Parts: sequence; C-alpha cells; structure tokens
Amino acid sequence: MPDDSPLIQSLRTAVAAAPADVPLRLHLAELLLDAGQSDAAVAEAAVALQHAPGDAQARDLMARAMGAPQQPVPRQGAFDWQAAQEQVGDVVPPRFVEAPVRADGQDDPGDAEAWDVETPGGVRLADVGGMQDVKDRLEAAFLAPLRNPELRKLYGKSLRGGLLLYGPPGCGKTFIARAVAGELGAAFLSVSVNDVLDMWIGNSERNMHEIFETARRQAPCVVFLDELDALGAKRSRTAHSGMRNTVNQLLTELDGIDSAANEGVFVLAATNVPWDVDIALRRPGRLDRTILVLPPDGPAREAILRYHLRDRPIENVDLGKLVKATDGLSGADLAHVCEAAAERALLDSARTGTVRLIGMKDLLAAAKDVVPSTEPWFASARNVAMFANQGGMYDDLVAYLKKRRKL
Repeated sequence: MPDDSPLIQSLRTAVAAAPADVPLRLHLAELLLDAGQSDAAVAEAAVALQHAPGDAQARDLMARAMGAPQQPVPRQGAFDWQAAQEQVGDVVPPRFVEAPVRADGQDDPGDAEAWDVETPGGVRLADVGGMQDVKDRLEAAFLAPLRNPELRKLYGKSLRGGLLLYGPPGCGKTFIARAVAGELGAAFLSVSVNDVLDMWIGNSERNMHEIFETARRQAPCVVFLDELDALGAKRSRTAHSGMRNTVNQLLTELDGIDSAANEGVFVLAATNVPWDVDIALRRPGRLDRTILVLPPDGPAREAILRYHLRDRPIENVDLGKLVKATDGLSGADLAHVCEAAAERALLDSARTGTVRLIGMKDLLAAAKDVVPSTEPWFASARNVAMFANQGGMYDDLVAYLKKRRKL
C-alpha cells in the first residue's frame, strides 16, 4: 500500500476514535480513492454501509471505487420543446396562476388545507430531558384528567380552558408542547402571528376562525399559539382596531372549547412575556393554567449536550464537569456551546493540517465565552415578580428568583 499522506493518517486516527461517524469515514474513503487506493476506499465504504445501509453517498462511492461504469452524458443538440410539452402536458401543472387575486384579498387561501397540521409524532415527555417539575405540573393539570375519563367524571374535573407556558427564550417551550401532543396521540397545529395577521380588514379574524375549524376537523388536535403576546396583546395598549378584533376573535374561539363541536381540541400557548398578554385570555375557562419553563436543570443539560455532541468527533468529554460549567444556560445556549467548540477544533485542524477531535478544552472555553441569553429576561421578570404579582400569579417565578438569589 502506498504511503499515506498526513491528512489521510489524521483521518484514519479520527475514524478509529469515532467508528460510527459515517460522514467522516466517507471523507476518508474519498481521499483514498483520489490517492489511487481503490481497495482501501472500498473497505471504508463497506463499513459506512454497515452503519447506514441506505446512504446514497456511500453507495455511489462504493460503485466508483469498484469501477462501476458511469451513466453516459447525453449528447448536446437541438431539443424539441413542443414535443416534450405535449408529452407531459397532462401531468405538469401550469407554472403561473392565471386568475389574479382580488383586490380585497378574499381569494387568499384560508381553507383547512392552507394550515400545516402535523400528524401525531413520536416525541413524548420522556424525550424531554430533566424538567421533572414541569412534567409533574403537566401531568396534574392537563394529562392525567385526559387519560382517565372515568376518574374525571367521578371528580367532576372539567377540561375547559388551556395551558400557558411561559419563561425565558430558548428553554424548550415549543418542544414541550409537541411532547404533550405526542402524549395525547394528537395532531399538532402550530400558529404564529404571521399565520393570522392580514392586511385586509376582517381577514385576520377569518384566519383565526379557520385555524380552529381546522383543528376541530383534525381532532384530537393540539393548537399551539406561539408568541401569545403578539397574538393576544393587551387591548388597552393596542391602537389598531384590527389587532383588537383579532384578540376578540381568539377569545371567542377559546370560549367554545367546552362545546361539543370542540371536543378533542386542546389549546397550548407560549410566551416570554406573560405580563403583556391580555388579562381576559387568562381568566378561568380560557388559558387558565400556567406553567413556568425555566433554564434546563442538570439532567436536562446533560441530555441536551449528549444530543448536540452525538454526531461530532469527540474524545474524553467529562459530561458531569461540563454540566456544572453550563449552569444557567438555556437549551439554545447549550447548542451554541457545542457549535462553538466544533468551530474551534475545525479552525485548529485547518491551520495545522492535522485533523483533531473535539475535547474538553474546546467545550469549556466555549462555555466560558457564552453569555447566558436568559439574563435580560430575568432582569425584566424580577421587576414583575416584585411589583406586579397580584393574586400570586407569578409565585413560581418568585420562588425561583429567591432560590437563585436574584430577588
């Protein structure tokens, strides 16, 4: 076998340390094939196919390494466009819509097919690392009554109302909502302000109604209202009448949650600033149950770090030490730590010409450089907890701030 180049030798070392890393192994195989070592390239491609049997790149590389004939390139020449158009005219749709949209916007898509309803997925609460307090609250306030209709009837437990998740950004509120839908075996319909607001008068209210109509047809369905402070801002602070009418329409849809037509429609909402949400949305029978979603605890941070490092070439990573070093970081911050550590190793490899693995030095340096994105939120939340906690609405937040000595 010819002598390997320094880059190939480094890649062999990296592959030996991470044998299940298919992209890394295929990169080594490509270099071997370019160096004329076809047999070695075939061996690496074969191992890659054992880990990923359906990988198209691995199959193509295997074929090239074994000398498979390439597909002939068609000869350049005149092309009969008219004949081709006649041949596929029945199966290719027109490129442009002929009829223009009416000036009042009434021809805009507003039917059920316009809303992207996700089928019941495999995400469950067990896939949410840590956060046991949040899971217990979800079980008590939402899931247990739904799973036990006989007990619910015995104790007179009502299913009216919805659930509001609030907390700093990047802490997994949307993922938790998807996990609740998975626990219920329900479809998932995520709604943002862009899905609802429209420039034409009356269309925003119509969109809101169509969203709930879609959920009723797809029941059981979880309607997830993302950034509720944008969809349901306080009407007293809203100067535009169209926005106030949209909030009124949302209130109307929420008031129908206990009717027969809304059986199987469950409403979850998320916001970073619950104090900016119209108070009428949070009265009993609407979004009356509230759960604080905080930065991930130790077990959650470990699960998140494992997830973001699973496909990266790493060595000697002490997760326990890394979890302690990332206390207070959000899930988004943790993903950024892993990305920044990978960048450090990549740049170092590019400068030296020798591929090396990601180690604890890279991860700890990245964690030290990342400023917690939740700090500005807690600075605002502290004022609310101190001066606007009427009725104990934010008692959970007060308890957390006292525990962290931020209050």
